Amino acid sequence: MKQNTDQDINTFDIPYGITAVIEPMDATGYLAPVGFEDQLRAELGDVIESHDRLMFAPGPERRVFWAQNVWRNPIRLAIPSIKGAAKILKFNQRNWAMFKFDHFSRAKLIEANLPHVSAKRQIFGDPAPTAPLGSWTLIDPDTIIASMDCSSPWKHGEIEFEEDKTTPPNRAYLKLWEAFTRLGVGPQVGDRTMDLGGSPGGWTWVLHEFGTDVISIDKARLDAKIATLPRVDFRQESAFGLNPDEVGYIDWLCSDVICYPDRLYQLVNHWMDAGMATNFICTIKLQGDTDYAAITQFADIPGSKVVHLYNNKHELTWMKVPGVTDQD
Repeated sequence: MKQNTDQDINTFDIPYGITAVIEPMDATGYLAPVGFEDQLRAELGDVIESHDRLMFAPGPERRVFWAQNVWRNPIRLAIPSIKGAAKILKFNQRNWAMFKFDHFSRAKLIEANLPHVSAKRQIFGDPAPTAPLGSWTLIDPDTIIASMDCSSPWKHGEIEFEEDKTTPPNRAYLKLWEAFTRLGVGPQVGDRTMDLGGSPGGWTWVLHEFGTDVISIDKARLDAKIATLPRVDFRQESAFGLNPDEVGYIDWLCSDVICYPDRLYQLVNHWMDAGMATNFICTIKLQGDTDYAAITQFADIPGSKVVHLYNNKHELTWMKVPGVTDQD
């Protein structure tokens, strides 16, 4: 079995005794979240090839916001047979995720000849997978497109959690779980955290579970079982009327508040200018046509990044965590 190193991770080889043709695509693949294909296509602009949600644009990886997974240095592979295709993939890397959109029966036969990749749900608090995970798809009966180097360690960027279906008052908590899991860091016991747009309390609950003191802000009330948690300070007021100097220093400022992107941008800059918060995780809510200028202004904040989480809907998540998002 071939073992990839940092030097040869983008080199795709054919094992001895198998005849096949490999063609570098000189492009990058971008997998759109389900339902947001139009956003990714508009963002890329010059899509040269697409297969369902999977789109290819020329050149190296770009900064995009609507891609759930990025296929770096993909190749086009003319396969000799079902078993031959599986042998070629296994020779280059152990773990592969099949993106299924056409030629289902033949693709499933190839997949059956590959090592099994665990489909266990992510346990919140456990680290992200570390084993390299490539992606491949069968675009016609005799042609595979494959990438050994993908941006997400989860299959197709889909982070399915083992959910808590009893405690949180809604499923919005999954977005914050995903953000912390992707970052690989989170609040520490005793930190002072804030949840803007806290009602009904899913994000407040997540922050409280870290052992932090949570200030939860919303004009609507929290769910009663969240409001009575011992370290939750609920304040029934507007997030936009807060004075950072009066609130005091916040270790983690989190926002799932419903507002236009420009208003959220003003809010986070107010806190950054005051120097009263270090780490930020904020949902950028979008309405109607996607406002790319509004999104870009968040992405251009130094040391931050904008992503579409698997658990996002028509929204993106802006994160600014020193030592983490400024390294991406």
